[in-house]
Amino acid sequence: MISVADLLTNNRVPGNYFAPDTYVRSDLEMGLLENRQGDRLIALPETLIQAIYSGLDKETGQAARLVLFNCGRWWGKNFYTRFREEVSDYYGTPLAEMAMAEFLQCLKQCWIAHGWGKIELDQTHQHRGFLVVKIWHSPFADQAPKGNRPVCHLEAGVLSAFFSQLTGKDLHCIQTTCESLGSDCNRFVVGVAARIAPAEVMVESHAEHDAIMQKLCG
Repeated sequence: MISVADLLTNNRVPGNYFAPDTYVRSDLEMGLLENRQGDRLIALPETLIQAIYSGLDKETGQAARLVLFNCGRWWGKNFYTRFREEVSDYYGTPLAEMAMAEFLQCLKQCWIAHGWGKIELDQTHQHRGFLVVKIWHSPFADQAPKGNRPVCHLEAGVLSAFFSQLTGKDLHCIQTTCESLGSDCNRFVVGVAARIAPAEVMVESHAEHDAIMQKLCG
């Protein structure tokens, strides 16, 4: 927790580190995007996201889901490392020691700043070992080809790696609802792989999210 004494010593009150107008910096002449620490950022045009989906589907078929998930896992590990370093340095406290409200606010603002939509953590089933993550306005759900099952495999991989790093446990993530299928938001369930496995079959059979959670928690 940040103390009043620390604020007086540092002579500043930490604000929203991820405020888009200060977090993202651009150099039009060089064609570069950087964050406020000078680390490179990359912009993903809609056509590139569409091409990633279509290219992987053409080259790998059904394996595209696994490829995207594993890419997300790699991305998520690096994302967690950067998030932890930036937040800990700015607020002057280790990420593991931050108050939950502060951590959640930072994650929400970070998600928005990177253009990934709006994120919210539903801890209703936390006592049973499951975390539900809700994401609205996902660019990946918006640009993926429409099908009959959730398409945000990359985000599932990111969330799997992020929360694995955060908790120190090997966690898996399965998407149960998707905006591409007309759902109000994208829902992801994070938990230990062995316990979350039944959800895979239920998603394939188009089961409702509530029915999936009832099965997992039952």
